[in-house]
Amino acid sequence: MSDKIIPIIMAGGMGTRLWPLSRAQAPKQFLELLGGKTLFQRTLERVSDGELYTAPIVLTNAEFRFLVAEQARLIDHPLAKIMLEPVVRNTAPALAVAALAVEREYGEGAVMQVLASDHEIAANAVYFDCVAKAREAAKAGRLVTFGITPSEPATGYGYIEAGEGLGGGAFAVKQFIEKPDRKKAEALLAAGGHLWNSGMFMLPVGPFLKELRRLAPAVLEAAARSLEAAKHDLDFERLDPETFATAPDISIDYAVFEKTPIAAVVPSPIDWSDLGSWDSVWKLGARDEQGNVSDGRTTLLDTQNSLVLSKEIHVAVQGLSDVAVIASEDAVYVGRMEDSQNVGKLVKYLASKEETAALTETHRTSYRPWGGYTSVLNGDRFQVKRLFVKPGKRLSLQKHHHRSEHWIVVRGTAEVTIGDRTIPLRENESIYIPQGEVHRLSNPGKILLELIEVQTGSYLGEDDIIRIEDEFGRQ
Repeated sequence: MSDKIIPIIMAGGMGTRLWPLSRAQAPKQFLELLGGKTLFQRTLERVSDGELYTAPIVLTNAEFRFLVAEQARLIDHPLAKIMLEPVVRNTAPALAVAALAVEREYGEGAVMQVLASDHEIAANAVYFDCVAKAREAAKAGRLVTFGITPSEPATGYGYIEAGEGLGGGAFAVKQFIEKPDRKKAEALLAAGGHLWNSGMFMLPVGPFLKELRRLAPAVLEAAARSLEAAKHDLDFERLDPETFATAPDISIDYAVFEKTPIAAVVPSPIDWSDLGSWDSVWKLGARDEQGNVSDGRTTLLDTQNSLVLSKEIHVAVQGLSDVAVIASEDAVYVGRMEDSQNVGKLVKYLASKEETAALTETHRTSYRPWGGYTSVLNGDRFQVKRLFVKPGKRLSLQKHHHRSEHWIVVRGTAEVTIGDRTIPLRENESIYIPQGEVHRLSNPGKILLELIEVQTGSYLGEDDIIRIEDEFGRQ
């Protein structure tokens, strides 16, 4: 058993509430919103104290496994393991799997802290004081949640009513309250003793599993079977898809916390945001004297209390107030700040239309474990991409049934395998890959390799790839 806290980081969310920057395949936890690090990386940094924490366990899905590994590598943060959920089944099955894995590794006396990877938190002395209080309550056998001290009558969060004091800064949970309307939220604040439900927990493994067994046996059984039949794939642990899919789709709040008599809450007066809307990003940003937050290539004139972000194009905003203007590579969102909680409604509408559905799924730039590519131009029977390959990385040995490819090196040095030949390519040199030919692209150099790829053929979808050999375990 370890005396340290075992961090459990939930990184599988596919939310699009920060569209157009967040997409189903590029969720907010992996984005650099305001600064040089992603929310996932900042979450890792909060558990970097080796005296307090073990290396974290990350729960995510197969689509994000290389993003998780690469973003941890970029900040040199070790991970204990990356567990892959085969289907979306909410937080109760995920935390059941995590608890079983921790029990197997550290014993039932271990304590685990559950953290969302897409929250922004000021990790200062006040925060770690709350962590210490929650840890002590967990050691005493309580299932602990962190209740954020509310700063306004917010309607976007659930609330927790604190009951009797348990000593050491923890309180029994009197009740959970669903997201209220404005009038009820104001009444809760006026009454006192009500806290925002943060979705962060400190859980003693033994008591937590006991309550799962009592209150949600189907969840625990599916979790146990999927973990027992899990497959190891490189640095990842793939939960068994058939057994995990039998788990009820239920949150840990509904499955356990709203029913258990041993729930506790630690009031946490910390700087916290779930960054669930563009107005929450504006509130956290560094505002200028006009109350604006801007990032990227932007110009603001006669504009007040607005959020203007651009990842590529130059955005100029004039004569507006209280608006959010967000530009990605391929889409621009403009809306009143007060409506930013409802971006999800717009995303659903876009997803329902064939001509705009792709805008909710992926960006023009897609990232892969070897680098990635940007879509430059699409036409009838052709498309143009910019490929970028990281030093020392290589793509899978592959072939395509329906397309041929032309590669032109614009930066760096490439090593191209075609059939049984290996050919070096330098800047301004090109090569042709015939349809059906086995081939591979590698970067043997020390700088980023960049190429222009022109594809031609009857079908140009990404699924026209037959992988013969792949060091990343993809099919």
